[in-house]
Amino acid sequence: MFTLISVLILIVCVLMVLIVLVQNSKGGGLASNFSSSNQIMGVKKTTDFLEKATWGLALSLFILCMLAAATIDRGNNGAPKSVIEQQLQETETAPEVPVFPTEAPAKEEKEETAE
Repeated sequence: MFTLISVLILIVCVLMVLIVLVQNSKGGGLASNFSSSNQIMGVKKTTDFLEKATWGLALSLFILCMLAAATIDRGNNGAPKSVIEQQLQETETAPEVPVFPTEAPAKEEKEETAE
């Protein structure tokens, strides 16, 4: 599943690069090439389409990235992932902490004898 989503992310990225390169912020780009009067869509509709396509691809890229993060294989098969984790699993548990008394010891009064 993760591989399929990764391939879709790559396709969306390539399409987004192409759409952004076709656009020009000063009215040039692909929209300026379609300025003939016999054009079906016209210049304004071409720029509207390119803008909507950019937003749609950006949204789909965001959603696909979230899905990829959710479906990534974490490899939780119980095996230690690092040498440190392996050493921690092999070491014995620490001895129990000694229990200290919680009450103060009673003071012993010294009996002084009057001599």
